[in-house]
Amino acid sequence: MRVGLGYDVHAFQRGRKLVLGGVKIDHPLGLAGHSDADVLVHAVMDAILGACGLGDIGIHFPDSDMKYKDISSLALLDEVRKKMEEKGFNIINLDSILIMQNPKVSPYIGEMKKNLAGTLKIDEADINIKATTTEGLGFCGREEGIAAECIVMLK
Repeated sequence: MRVGLGYDVHAFQRGRKLVLGGVKIDHPLGLAGHSDADVLVHAVMDAILGACGLGDIGIHFPDSDMKYKDISSLALLDEVRKKMEEKGFNIINLDSILIMQNPKVSPYIGEMKKNLAGTLKIDEADINIKATTTEGLGFCGREEGIAAECIVMLK
C-alpha cells in the first residue's frame, strides 16, 4: 500500500475559462496557468505521482514546454495514470477537496467524479470530491484563487 498527498493553487485571471475536474464552470474568472489550470486535477496528479515515488507534475509536465500550453489537465492525468500502471500500482481510493469561496460547485461534483473516474479507469465510488470555503479568510476567502488537496491510496 502507498499513500500520496497532492496540493495545488492557482490564482483567478480574467479571460480564462474556469475548469475544475474537467468541467467548464460558468464564472467570470478562470484560473491562471500554463495548462487549463485545473487545480483539482493537478492535486490528484501530484497525489498519484507522490504515492508512486515519481516526483511532481512540474517534473513531468514543465510549464517551460509549449506542448503543454492550454492542454487539458485530464490528458495529463491520463499520462500520470499510465506511469502509475507502469509502476504496478492501482488506485484503491482518492479523497479530494476544493478550497474556494465562489463559485459554488456542488452541482458539478457528479460530473467531476465521472471525468476523473473515466480518465483513471476506476469506479466513481472510489472517488470523493468535497468543496469548502474559508469563511472569507486568506486568498481563497478573498476570492483571489482556488486551492485543492487530494490524498490517494494505491496498492
